[in-house]
Amino acid sequence: MSITESYPPAFRRVINDGAPSGTAEIESVLVQDKDIDIPVIDFECLDKDILTEACREWGIFRLKNHGVPLPLMSQLQEISESLLSLPFENKQKLFAAVNSPMSYFWGTPALNRSGDALKRGAQASNVSMVEGFNVPLSKLPASTSCDDDAQHSELESFRVLIEEYGRHITRIAVSLFEAIAQTLNLELSSHQRSGYLLESTGLIRVYRYPPSDKTAGEALGMEVHTDSSVISILKEDETGGLEIMKDEEWFRVKPVADTLIVNLGDMMQAISDNEYKSVEHRVKKKDMTTKRHSVCYFVFPQRDYVIKSSNYKPFTYSEFEAQVQADVQSLGTKLGLLRFTPESPLFL
Repeated sequence: MSITESYPPAFRRVINDGAPSGTAEIESVLVQDKDIDIPVIDFECLDKDILTEACREWGIFRLKNHGVPLPLMSQLQEISESLLSLPFENKQKLFAAVNSPMSYFWGTPALNRSGDALKRGAQASNVSMVEGFNVPLSKLPASTSCDDDAQHSELESFRVLIEEYGRHITRIAVSLFEAIAQTLNLELSSHQRSGYLLESTGLIRVYRYPPSDKTAGEALGMEVHTDSSVISILKEDETGGLEIMKDEEWFRVKPVADTLIVNLGDMMQAISDNEYKSVEHRVKKKDMTTKRHSVCYFVFPQRDYVIKSSNYKPFTYSEFEAQVQADVQSLGTKLGLLRFTPESPLFL
């Protein structure tokens, strides 16, 4: 099997021949995006002042000394890459064969609750050069093995590794949220804490961004967006490609080995009453000849918990999610919190 056969057909033309009209491209600019050093938080000794500044001024920071075993991270990347290297047709059937809640997606990061890609409106920027697996952690079965087939055995190893990784990342997310809540002087009961951040909502997405022909220009792996989560925690490989908006400019975030990247999502912005920001970001690979691999954890509020803010109408995450999906399907893009400002009508 050639390497390109593992990618969706729409990607193969880009890899071999350059970007066709069906992929999202970046507008040409004279000034190249610059590298930037984001704030660094030491998880072993959290500095509340640094954390406050990172959340208020950046909405993103790098986490070191996070406690996730490095061999686990390495093994998860290795087996993820192996599964994503299977033939495209095999990946489409991979999880259905073992009746797993995990799913395969490609061409868009916009998914519904079941992990299926949302159909996007006519104004959407066509296909994003990304594929991956969606893993709802709380719904993982005790086992995915159904026979001695090598592929199913590999899938079971993937389940075991990502379940263990999920336990570590969930621990980090909860600790960070509690620390961030303290910087906001939010005294939360256990009910309020689980309302704002419910561990069982945690999910992981494993992403692969393909290489492309050097003449293809710069195709977006993931378009400009903010996350809908409370907190997102990213582990990326050495390829890089994450870019953030800071002071109306785009900057590249250089990868640093053995660290995690934490960014605040829309729900944290609402919970903080806009004191902290949900950072705008995108993925644009600088090196077009290599693939990019990343693993991202997202966690959300309890679906029916009402989030109140002076900047937004009261809403539940369920209402927010439904509105985002409606906008993606009708307009081709997410409007997010803009839909919930006092002056904005809702268009479900």
